[in-house]
Amino acid sequence: MPAPVICFGQQPCGFFPRRFLYAKIVTARRLQAEIGGEIVFFYHDSDHDPRETQTTLRHRKTDAPLTFNFTFANKTQRKFSPLYAKKIPADWRDATARQLPAYVAPPQVAAFKAITATTVADFCLDLYRALGHLDGIRVVRSSDPAFRRAACPITDCFVDVTHDSELVRARRTAEGTLQLHEGGNSFLTLPPATVGPAPFDPAQISPSRDSRLRWMQSVIHCTHYIAGAGEQAYLNHADAPEITFVTRDPIDRSDEAYTE
Repeated sequence: MPAPVICFGQQPCGFFPRRFLYAKIVTARRLQAEIGGEIVFFYHDSDHDPRETQTTLRHRKTDAPLTFNFTFANKTQRKFSPLYAKKIPADWRDATARQLPAYVAPPQVAAFKAITATTVADFCLDLYRALGHLDGIRVVRSSDPAFRRAACPITDCFVDVTHDSELVRARRTAEGTLQLHEGGNSFLTLPPATVGPAPFDPAQISPSRDSRLRWMQSVIHCTHYIAGAGEQAYLNHADAPEITFVTRDPIDRSDEAYTE
C-alpha cells in the first residue's frame, strides 16, 4: 500500500492564520502520528475574495476584538485580482506593525515585521512559515502554473485574464463567456477582444468551489482529506471516492486569528 498523503486545503485566511486553519494543521499532525505518511497543505491562493484575509485579533488587556486586513493597490485588484496577485502598498506593513503590540506578543510582532513579501498570498504564507505552523508540511499552491497544467481539465472554473491593466480572476459561464461579479446580481461580461480567444492555457485556469476537490485530487492524490463542517457540507465525496474524509478538530472562536 502507498504511504498515506494527508491533505487539508485553505485560502490565505488572514496574515495570522485563522484558528480553523490551525485546527486543520493540528488534526493533520495528529493523524500523521497515528498512520504515518506526509502532510500536504493545498494553498488555494487563486481565490480573489479580499474578505478571506480579514484578521481578527483581541486586545491583550481588554480582550476587545479588532479586525485588520490588507490594503490594496487599487479597486480592481481589491475586488477581482487573485490573492496571489493582489499587491500590498509599501506603507501597509509598517502602519499595521505599529498597532500590533497591543494585540499580539513581541515574538509575533517581530515575525510580522520580518516579512517582506509584496503580495497578499505570499505575505500570509511567509508568516505562517515564520511562526512554525508549516514545519514539515509540503505546500502546494493552486496558482502554480505547473500544478495547473498537470491538473485534470475542468469547465466549471475561473480564468486569470487581464482587465483594466490588472490580472483578474473571471468566472467562466456555461455559455463560455467570462464575467466579473460586481456584487449582488451585477456582473460585468468581459469582451472577447480583451481576454483573448478560448481555449485558454491551463495555466490560467483555477477551479470553482464545486470543481476544486476533483481538480486538486488529480494532482495531489491524497488518501485523507481534513475539512471543517462547512467544507464537508459542500464537498462532493463522489468526486474522490478513494479519499477518507476527516473532520477537523474543534476549536473555539474558529474565525479569529491564532496567535498563541
